[in-house]
Amino acid sequence: MTPSTTRLFAALTLMLALATPWRAAAAEGPATGAVATVAAKPAETPQDPTLEAFVDGLVRDSLVQDHIAGATVAIVQDGRVVLKKGYGAASLNPWRPVDPDRTLFRLGSVSKTFTWLTVLKEAEAGRLRLQAPVNLFLPEVVQVRDQGYPGPVTIESLMSHSAGFEDRALGHLFERDPARIRPLAVYLRQERPRRVRPVGVLSSYSNYGTALAGEAAAWTSGKTFERLAEEGLFEPMGMARTSFREPRPARRDLPAPMAPALAADLSRGFSWTGVGLRAEPFEYIGQVAPAGSASSTADDMARYMITLLGGGLTGETRVWGEATNQALAQPLRRTPPGINGWRRGFITYALPGGLSGYGHDGATQTFMTNMTIVPDLRLGIFISTNTNTGRVLTQRFAARVVEQVGRNSTTWPRPAVPALYAERALYEGRYLGTRRAYSGLEGMLERLNGGLTVQVTQEGRLVTREGGRSQTWVPEGSPKSGLFISDTGYERRVFKIEGDRAARMLTALNTQVYERAPWWSRANLLGVGAAAIALASVATLWGALFRNRRDFRQTPIQARAGVLLALQSALWLVALGLLVLWMVTTPPGELLFDWPGLNLLAASATALVATVMTLVCAGLAPLVVRSGRRLDSWSPGRRIGYVATVGLSLLFGMLLALWGGLSPWAG
Repeated sequence: MTPSTTRLFAALTLMLALATPWRAAAAEGPATGAVATVAAKPAETPQDPTLEAFVDGLVRDSLVQDHIAGATVAIVQDGRVVLKKGYGAASLNPWRPVDPDRTLFRLGSVSKTFTWLTVLKEAEAGRLRLQAPVNLFLPEVVQVRDQGYPGPVTIESLMSHSAGFEDRALGHLFERDPARIRPLAVYLRQERPRRVRPVGVLSSYSNYGTALAGEAAAWTSGKTFERLAEEGLFEPMGMARTSFREPRPARRDLPAPMAPALAADLSRGFSWTGVGLRAEPFEYIGQVAPAGSASSTADDMARYMITLLGGGLTGETRVWGEATNQALAQPLRRTPPGINGWRRGFITYALPGGLSGYGHDGATQTFMTNMTIVPDLRLGIFISTNTNTGRVLTQRFAARVVEQVGRNSTTWPRPAVPALYAERALYEGRYLGTRRAYSGLEGMLERLNGGLTVQVTQEGRLVTREGGRSQTWVPEGSPKSGLFISDTGYERRVFKIEGDRAARMLTALNTQVYERAPWWSRANLLGVGAAAIALASVATLWGALFRNRRDFRQTPIQARAGVLLALQSALWLVALGLLVLWMVTTPPGELLFDWPGLNLLAASATALVATVMTLVCAGLAPLVVRSGRRLDSWSPGRRIGYVATVGLSLLFGMLLALWGGLSPWAG
C-alpha cells in the first residue's frame, strides 16, 4: 500500500466517542450554558517533589519526543490533590500556556463516564430500570428495531457495549461546520446502525449505544442531556469549568452553546505534520454529546476523581447513592482474568503490582485523554494532551504513576517460551475486529485496512501487528491455553480455541473481539484480483482495437458479446482508476468529514455496472463458444480469452460484493 494510502486509512483509528441533545434551548433555562454553582476547591497538599519531578520528566520528554503542544495533569490521593499542573501551550498564535485551573481540554470518550453516572442516577430516582428494554424510555422515532434478533436491547447491555450494533463513524461522528450539527434524537434516527448479533454475545464498543442511553436519561427527565448532567453532576461537584456544550452559534432546535467565558479558555487542538504543529478546526461532537463532547480542566477532573474515590461524596454533598456505588463495583460480564468486564460503562485496567483500576480512555482527532482510579491506593490519575501524537503518553501515564506511587517495579522483558513455536498453527493468521461496519463501502474499507495479524517467533513470542504497531506477548501457563501477557507490561490477551485453532481473541480493554478472518477477506487477495482484472481488461481492449479485420466475420451474437466485453473491460479500468484517484487525492482525516466522496461513489457505481454487464456476457458465453457456423471466425484462442475474462470478472465482482464494494447506495 502506498504511503499516501497508509496515511489516508490511518484516519480510521480515530473513530471514538461523541454526542448532543435535541430539545429547544428554551426548555433548559439560561441560554448561556454556564454552570451556576461553584463549590470550594478540593483540599490540596504540598506537591510531592519526588512525584512532581517524576511527572515533569515523563511529560516534558513526551512533549518533545512526540511533538505534543500541551498537556494537563491532575493526581489525587486520600481525598486531596497531590499534583495538578499544565505543560506547554494551549494556543500557539497567540501563545497561551496550559493552566490546569482554567484551560479546558476535550475529554473524548471519558465523557461517557459522566453519561453512565447520569443514567445510574436516573435509575436511583426510579425513572429508568437498568434491566428493562431501553425502548421503554425512548421516543418512538429512535427506538431500537429488533431486525430479526431475539431479546430486547437493555440499558445494561448498552453499558457493557453488548447490544449487538455494528459501528459506523465516517461522515457523521465528527463535524467541522456547526450548521451540520443535528439534535440528538434526529441523529439517532438518521444514523441508526444495523444490529449484527444478538444482545449479550460479546462486547463491541459503540458510541451510538452510549448516545442512545443518554437520550433515554434525557427523555425520562424531561430535560436536555446537557442540563441533566449539569444539575446532577457538575454543579454538585463544583465542576464549574466542565461542560458537554460546544462553542457554536445558538440555535432554537439545539441546547444552548458553551458559555463564552468557558469557550475563551478552550485549548486548541493540534496535529503534527512532520515539520511542525498545525492548529486544527474545532471538532464538533454535539450531535452525539453523551458519547464524547465534554470538555474540562485538570482542576475539575480532580474534583471528579475525589468524588469517585469518596463513593459519591464531595464534602458534605452526596452526588449519587449507595446503589450506584454497588453497581459500579460489579462487572457486567464474566471475563477471564485481566480482561475488562465493564463496570457499568467504566473500563477495568490491570496495573503494576497486581493492582486493578477503573476509568476510561478518550480521544478525538487531536485530544488524547485517560482517567484511572486506583481504589487500593486511594489514587486518581488524569492526563489529557491536545495533539494527535499524544496517545502513547496518555496510555502509559497511569501505569508509570502507579509504579512511582506504589514503589513497585518489574524487570522486563518476560522471557520467551520456546515451546510456543510448536503450537503456532493454533494462533497465526489474520483477525478482524467486531467494532466496524459490516456492509457497504465503509465495511469494505475497514476490511481492507482493519484487523490485525498474529505470528509466532522461533524463540517463542507471539507478535500482534495492527495499524503499523507491533506488540509482543508470552504465554501465561501452557502454550495451548490461549492465555498471554505482554512481555513488557501488564496487558493480557486471551484466545478462544475451537478445534485445532483459535477462533477469536479478547483484548484487555474488551472494546471489541477479534475474530479469525475468512479466507476471502484478505487484502492481498483483493489486490491480486484487481491487478488481474486490470490486465485482462487491457488485453481485451487491445484486441478490440488492433485485431485483424478478417476476424470481424462473426455471428451477430458474437459481435454483441464482443462489444459488451469491451465495454465491461473499459468500465473495470475506469472503476479501478477512480479508486486509485480517490486514494491518492483524499487528504488524511477527511474520511471522517467527507464520506464517501464523489470518486469512491463513482468507482463503486461503475464497478456495479461492470459486474452486471459481466453477468450478461456470462449468459451469452454458451452461444459465443459454439463453432461450425459459416460466419464464425473466432479462433479457439479468442474463445478461451472470452471465457477466461468473463470468469475472472465474475469472480472479482463476487469478491467485491462480499467486501461491500458494490454498494454505492450504502456508503
